[in-house]
Amino acid sequence: MTEPSPFHRSSLAPSPRSRREFLWQSGGGLGGIALAGMLGLDGLLGTTANAATPRPGSGSPQFRPRAKRVIQLFMAGAASHIDLFDHKPELIKRHGQNSDFGEPVEAFQDGLGPWMKPFWPFRPHGQCGKMLGESVAELGRVVDDIAFIHNMVGKTGIHSQATYLQSTGFQLPGFPGMGAWVSYGLGSLNENLPTFVVLPDHRGFASNGPKNWDSAFLPGQHAGTIIQSGRENPINDLFPGRPGAYITSDSEAAAHEAMTLANRLHLMGRDGDPRLEARIRSYELAARMQLAAPEALDLSREPEYILNAYGVRRNPPTWPKEINAEEEMDAFGRRCLVARRLLERGVRFVQIWSGNDNGHPRRNWDSHEDLQRDHGPLSMGLARGAAALIEDLRQRGLLEDTVILWTTEFGRMPSSQGGKGRDHNPHCFTNWLCGGGIRGGVTVGESDPWGYKPLDRQSPTTVHDVHATILHLLGIDHTRLTFRSNGVDRRLTDVHGELIRGVLA
Repeated sequence: MTEPSPFHRSSLAPSPRSRREFLWQSGGGLGGIALAGMLGLDGLLGTTANAATPRPGSGSPQFRPRAKRVIQLFMAGAASHIDLFDHKPELIKRHGQNSDFGEPVEAFQDGLGPWMKPFWPFRPHGQCGKMLGESVAELGRVVDDIAFIHNMVGKTGIHSQATYLQSTGFQLPGFPGMGAWVSYGLGSLNENLPTFVVLPDHRGFASNGPKNWDSAFLPGQHAGTIIQSGRENPINDLFPGRPGAYITSDSEAAAHEAMTLANRLHLMGRDGDPRLEARIRSYELAARMQLAAPEALDLSREPEYILNAYGVRRNPPTWPKEINAEEEMDAFGRRCLVARRLLERGVRFVQIWSGNDNGHPRRNWDSHEDLQRDHGPLSMGLARGAAALIEDLRQRGLLEDTVILWTTEFGRMPSSQGGKGRDHNPHCFTNWLCGGGIRGGVTVGESDPWGYKPLDRQSPTTVHDVHATILHLLGIDHTRLTFRSNGVDRRLTDVHGELIRGVLA
C-alpha cells in the first residue's frame, strides 16, 4: 500500500488580484512594501524605478543542468573519516602500536600517540558493499545512491580557516559562500522564500558564524537567510515582537508604503547602488515571507510516519547538557525535514549545520578528548536525518534534480590523542555526494592504509573540485561564474577546480 504524500499544497492561495488587495490592506506584515515590490516587477510604478531595480533571479544555466537545487550538510569541528566512512583494516591490525608515518608530522595538539583502530566496527551495506561504521549504519539504506570521495585534502588544520575554505573556497574572510554564488548565478525558484537558506545547529553557530554564508562582494540579496528550526520564532524579526504590540495594521502599511516610495526615489538617482538595492530586496522578500514562511516551517502538517522516519518528536523535551543521541536525531532530523519542505517550495540552496563553536562540554565534531562520546550521538543523528532526507526526496521525485553534499572542514588523525581522542588531519578526509547527476554506489579516490594522506599524493581532490562539479551539475561552467571585485574577476573556485568525473552519472 502506497503511503500518502505528506506534501501539503494550500487550497487557499489567493489570486493575483486578491493577493494585491490583501497585501495592501493586511495587518501583521509588510503589506505595503510587498505590494510595491509586486507592482514594481509588473512595471506599474513607472519605467524609471523599474529599470533601476531589475528583477532578481535573472540568471540561467549555461548548459542543460542535471540538478536545480543543492543541500550542503556541514559537520562543524571535523568529523573523523576513519571512524565513519573510510574503512582501514590496517589500523585494526596495528592498534596500540607506535605510530610511524614514515615522515615528520606536525600535530595540531598532542595527537601522535599509538595507532588507534576505529571506535565502531565496519560492515558492508547495499548492493555496492560499501563498508560503513556502525554509528552511521542507517545510511546503509541509501548507500547505493551515494558517491564517496576519500582523498580530500585541505590547506590548514585551523578550524576557522578550514571552515571558510569549505564554505567559500578561500581560507580568509570576505568571500561569498557557495550558496550565495549559486543564488547569484541562477536566481530564485520562488519569489516568496529566500533563494539561499541556512539551518544552523540548534546550540549556536560554528566557526566564523554568518561569515560562512555571507554574500561578501556579491549583491546583498544573495546572502544566506538564517532559519532556526524548532524555535518559537525561527526567523528573527520577521514579525513585530512584544515591544511592537502598539503597531497596527494600518500604521505599519502606511509606514512601509512611505519607506518604499522614499527608497525608490532615492535609488532613481543612484542607479546600481548595491546597498540600497539589497535593502529594498530584503524588505520586499520579508513581506512575502510573512505569508509563505510560517506554512513552510510548520512541521505539524507532517504525518507521524514522516516524523518518525526523521527522528523528530512532536514535543521534544528539554535536553541535558551532555550530547544525547535522541536530541541529535530530533534536532538534525528536524533541520533535514525543514530543508525538504523548503526545497519543494522553491528554495534553491539549503545549508544544514551539525555542531557549534561554544567550547565545553563538547557539542561538536572536534573530538580531541573522547571521540566515541562526541561522535556517537552526532553521527547517529546525522545518519538518521540524512537517510530519511534522501529517501523522502526520492519518493517525491526531487532527488533526481537535487544534489546533496556532505562535508566537514578536515579529517582526524589515525593516531590517538590522550587515549580516546584524535587530533586534526588536514591532509586527508572524506566528502560524499548524492542525488541529481551523481553516480551512486561508487568510491572515488583512496586514502593510504592509515587514512593519513591520499594514496596517490599527486592527484588529491580539493574543495575547488567539489564546487566545480556541483556547479557543473547545476548547468554552470565554474570558470565563467565570475564577479568583478577590486579589479579582479573573482569566482567560487578561485583559479582551481577540475570536474570529478568518477562521480558523474
